[in-house]
Amino acid sequence: MVPNVNARSRTCLQLGVAIAASLAIAPAFADDTVGTSESLYGLYAPDLGATTEWRFTLGAGVVDMPTFPGADSRKTEVVPLASANHGRFFIGANPDAASFLSLGGYLVRDAQWRVGLAVTYDFVEPRAESDDVRLQGLGDVDRTTHAELFAVYTVGWASLRGSVLSDIGGNQRGATATFDALGILPINPKWILTFGPGLTWASDQYMRTYFGVDGQQSAASGLPMYRPGSGLSNVRVSAGSSYRPNAHWSIGANVAAAWLQGDADDSPIREKSNQMTYSLFANYLF
Repeated sequence: MVPNVNARSRTCLQLGVAIAASLAIAPAFADDTVGTSESLYGLYAPDLGATTEWRFTLGAGVVDMPTFPGADSRKTEVVPLASANHGRFFIGANPDAASFLSLGGYLVRDAQWRVGLAVTYDFVEPRAESDDVRLQGLGDVDRTTHAELFAVYTVGWASLRGSVLSDIGGNQRGATATFDALGILPINPKWILTFGPGLTWASDQYMRTYFGVDGQQSAASGLPMYRPGSGLSNVRVSAGSSYRPNAHWSIGANVAAAWLQGDADDSPIREKSNQMTYSLFANYLF
């Protein structure tokens, strides 16, 4: 019984890992649309392979998400999924970094801990004034480059992930800290389910960029002036499923529900507190 359980756990971990490697190219993804990056992490753990071998993943995904954080409208993004891993280093999609575009490496990587540093870039445009009538006069939120420190701890059926992300591209995106807990339920050696809660803390710069309205924006948009501070910006829960029919192919789906909190929820820009994100992915590992 024990060898079978261990083999099944190992296979399911590899499956989670494979799905994660391919999803890593898209939102926080490095983007900050509520729920997008968490959807990426929620689908799997990265397939790191042997330390001396190259591992590649190619695929595609479809993500249906709010048009902007706090939006009532929605948009659909088709994202390419590609990643390469060699030893401790990775480029492209990485679920541990919760990003579709990343470059980094692991400082620690063993059976329980994965701790790493990464530079990530937004694949999906965070917010454009032309996206929604609600945004008229507020200006665009530009893509930027982020520096990230992340840590993942896995024991048994549970995985915990923490991350600190900071704008190093000079686009006033501030910093965020995220925490997610993920339960991994193997249905059989090819199919696993994932589920768990999470939360995001955001700096005052991040909150002002996404949820604030300064004097110039107020005059242009008609919205009242609003200056949010740092604090908890959202809490969330996600559920996903991953299936690996063979050693190379994997497919996954994820649903993430997030609720804006505090100053983010009180913003005059916000139309809807509850933010849903739906993701479908397929990738080929070689």
